[in-house]
Amino acid sequence: MPSDPTQPPADPFAFRPDGFRLDGRRIVLTGGTQGVGAAIARGVTLAGADVVLIGLRRDAAAEATLDACRQTGRRAELLLADLSEPPAIWLDDLMKQIDAVLPGCDTLINNAGTFIDVPYLEMTAERYEKTMNLNVSAGYFLTQAFAKRWVADSIAGRVLFTGSINGFLAEPDHTAYDTSKGAVAAMVRSLCVSLAPLGIRVNSMAPGLVRTPLTDIVNQDRKVESWMQAHTPNGQVPSPDACVGAAIFLISDVAEHVHGQTLLVDGGMSTWQQPDPPPT
Repeated sequence: MPSDPTQPPADPFAFRPDGFRLDGRRIVLTGGTQGVGAAIARGVTLAGADVVLIGLRRDAAAEATLDACRQTGRRAELLLADLSEPPAIWLDDLMKQIDAVLPGCDTLINNAGTFIDVPYLEMTAERYEKTMNLNVSAGYFLTQAFAKRWVADSIAGRVLFTGSINGFLAEPDHTAYDTSKGAVAAMVRSLCVSLAPLGIRVNSMAPGLVRTPLTDIVNQDRKVESWMQAHTPNGQVPSPDACVGAAIFLISDVAEHVHGQTLLVDGGMSTWQQPDPPPT
């Protein structure tokens, strides 16, 4: 039925309580089998979305994440790919596999990443290139592949990158990781300028330290844990679940006017210029 010309048009940005829901969304989530990715996978399925997880291996963690997603009643599939290789090796085949298991995906979450690093003077070209491939190039070219489809099919796609506080604050002996996450923050802004006019939203979430398999030293060394808590205003080193709400917000309808932004989820760590030493 045509709209009533005597009435003002509906405001596309009007708040709706159900705007945080993701019903009907089909999401591709890289690095989705453990840590932050696994938490986001569970969260988006609870919010009503179907999901394709992209992981490196089908192990116990991947199976547990798949099971948790499927228990919500939503569809969840797992595909394997080594995104630390150059995109030319895996991109076309992965897109075909995604189409085969869950066609019509309209949301991409570029979460895969690593921060395994070495002192700068010991950095090798191979290690640096794998870090940049996984943390930067994979998301860049996956976004491009989906954007081409969305533009051709007039789909308002949504893209979320997982950045890091390390994109804003440097950490000793993490030069490749810091460089890659700084690139993610800049890439989100640049892709926004290119894709927002085409109806595609691109944003980033940047966690501080959270407890994942890659940060297990926090659980193993009480001194490290205490140091990190002392350098975080809210005193918390949380589980990956702390990132889920921010991720859902940024890909939901309520964030329709949020483009090219990075939301820091860090307990306030990025705001604290010089933390006080812990009491002795």
